[in-house]
Amino acid sequence: MTTAALEPRAGRRCHNMLNSLHATHYFSPDLGRELGAVGITDPQAANFAVRAAALGAVGAGPVAAAFYNYKYELVARHLPAVWETAAPSRVLAARARAVDATLRRLLGREALASAEMAEAARLALRAAEACSREARPLYAAHADLPVPEEPHLAYWHAATLLREHRGDGHLAVLVSAGLDGLEAVVTHTATGRGMAPKWVFTTRGWTQEEWDAATDRLRERGLLEESGELSGQGAALRTEIEQETDRLDRAPYAHLGAEGVARLTELGGTFAHAALVAGAFPADLIGKA
Repeated sequence: MTTAALEPRAGRRCHNMLNSLHATHYFSPDLGRELGAVGITDPQAANFAVRAAALGAVGAGPVAAAFYNYKYELVARHLPAVWETAAPSRVLAARARAVDATLRRLLGREALASAEMAEAARLALRAAEACSREARPLYAAHADLPVPEEPHLAYWHAATLLREHRGDGHLAVLVSAGLDGLEAVVTHTATGRGMAPKWVFTTRGWTQEEWDAATDRLRERGLLEESGELSGQGAALRTEIEQETDRLDRAPYAHLGAEGVARLTELGGTFAHAALVAGAFPADLIGKA
């Protein structure tokens, strides 16, 4: 019996489905409610707290480095001060409650209790067995957290591990490509698959002037046209970045195997689509304008 080879972009497609469900809690009113209950009422502070809490009570420097595309001054406005309001352990517990409430609201009780959810959790956790901690701080921090017992939370936990594993590797590729945090965002937005500028300004702390300056630098490098669209060179660079990110992120999906990856992608796609239809994300989140 022969085993099917893992297609080059199979891991990326699977990750996209898992990451979509992971990201729902960042836009959920449940997160604001749960973080508010522990004293964190500023949405920006909540965003930094929930994603950085696994690292411990760190300051702005490590978080700005690990998050990469946030303006340092914005991070420093909230860290380490947020830990005086709620310790990382309290933030992690609040995050877990918010994720539970969000998934119940978006997917429904039947989906959460289904055999498909339990299967998705098993497959995602199996893939995560092959993730590596080396030079991957956000993944490594989350990998030290316990796996929840409930299948939907175990699935979300595994999706988080796989998301942060790929993300940490992606940042290494961006550094190698010579793109700073804002330049990386500008080029991603120019593909039409990235965050719209208004959301970058709101959540990442950059200004229109800084966006324009980054755009000028990219034009000087020949990566953007005068119109702001990617040039041929820019499009090629973005393709190379994603391909190299795929290479660095291949291990978990190779470990799961082609059939397992295909099944996890199918299951993850079903859950992600259901969340999208239920209104998990702002309508204007993705786009060039």
